[in-house]
Amino acid sequence: MADPIARLRATYGAGPRHVVVLLLCFAVTGWVALRLSGEVAAWHTLLWFVGAVVFHDLVLFPVYASVDRALRGALGVGRRPTGDPSRGAPHRPAPDGVRLALLNHLRAPALAAGLLFLVFLPGLFGWGADTYRAATAEERVPFLARWLALSGALFLVSLGWWAIRWARWRSRAGRRNPPR
Repeated sequence: MADPIARLRATYGAGPRHVVVLLLCFAVTGWVALRLSGEVAAWHTLLWFVGAVVFHDLVLFPVYASVDRALRGALGVGRRPTGDPSRGAPHRPAPDGVRLALLNHLRAPALAAGLLFLVFLPGLFGWGADTYRAATAEERVPFLARWLALSGALFLVSLGWWAIRWARWRSRAGRRNPPR
C-alpha cells in the first residue's frame, strides 16, 4: 500500500500541516460567523466583507499588479531571454539579486503604507469626525499628514536598509573579483 502522506500530496496538492491549518481557519471563521449571526449589524458586516472582496478583486488587484509589473520592467527584474540561444541569438542574463532586492525593498513599505491607508481611510478623508469626537472627547488629528510622514519614513528606512545591503554586496563582490 502506498504511503498515505504521499497519496495526500498527490491528490490534495499539499501536506498534512496545510490541511490542519486550513481546517483551523475554517473553524475560526465558522465560530466568528456564529457569533455574528445573533448581532443586529451582522448583515452590515457581511455586506462590508463582500464589498471589500469585490473591490479588491475588481479594483485594487489590477492596480497593484500593474504597478508591480511596471516596477519589474523599470528595474529589469524577471525579464525572459530574447532570441533563441540555440541559434546563437543574444539574450539577456538572468536578473541579479540586487535588482530583485531593490524591488522587494520597494514592495514592503508600499504594502505597509497601503494597509495603513485602508485602516485609517475614514480619518484620512475626514469622515466620522463627530464619531471620533464622541468616542475620544478630542478633535480629530491630521491623519493625512501623519500617514504621509509615516509612509515616507517607511520608504526611507527600507531604501536605507537596501543601500546598506548593496554596499555590503559591492564590497564582497570587489573582494572576490579584484581588479587586474
